[in-house]
Amino acid sequence: MSNDTPRIPVFVVDDDPKLGGLLAEYLDGFGFCVSTFTNAHDALAALPQGRPALVVSDVMMPGLNGLGFLRKVREFSQVPFILLTARGEVPDRVLGLELGADDYVPKPFEPRELVARIQSVLRRVAAPLRPLQPGGRLVFPGLTIDPASQRVWVEGTEVVFTSTEFDVLHRLASRAGTVVSRDTLMEEVRGIEWESYNRSIDVMISKIRSKIGCDSQTPRFIKTVRGSGYLFMAVPS
Repeated sequence: MSNDTPRIPVFVVDDDPKLGGLLAEYLDGFGFCVSTFTNAHDALAALPQGRPALVVSDVMMPGLNGLGFLRKVREFSQVPFILLTARGEVPDRVLGLELGADDYVPKPFEPRELVARIQSVLRRVAAPLRPLQPGGRLVFPGLTIDPASQRVWVEGTEVVFTSTEFDVLHRLASRAGTVVSRDTLMEEVRGIEWESYNRSIDVMISKIRSKIGCDSQTPRFIKTVRGSGYLFMAVPS
């Protein structure tokens, strides 16, 4: 990499200083400027001034764990966030998605996989989605979706979405009136390691529903079609 190329700031938070150092050294070779932290409190304090492009955090840490760290970060920032989780910790992965994680990498992992995940999340954040149908903004009664800026307004009030949440919502809304299967969403939405044995996609839909004011029992926008997938019900204005 050219010395003139700006390096991308990344925070790595893990209570194992040896692992943090190894990851910092490896990521350095891919153009990242890594700041390492052995506890979430120090990383949280450094976040406003450090302004990382992305945060990688282990879940299992003493004191403030990775999930608690993510929860506090989401109170003031939508910085892309990747969780490192033990392979069997499915509940932690689901909770991480609910709290706004952009991706997770199960341990043990190859460093090159982490690089690929980081690059994937950063590409998605940096490049707004192209509309899946002509017309720019998608406008429905009480809901406006702007793919150019990845912004969403509910009843005129802007609601903040993570990049993955926006991606799922946009893809459903762009196909209003058509049932979209879970498999289709899993194939199209990159950055999350969707797995058939957990509730990742259902959790993501539940999170989106809560943000746009859509009750699953009496859906206003997104309806679950059992055995098939999801249907965006609203009619464009």
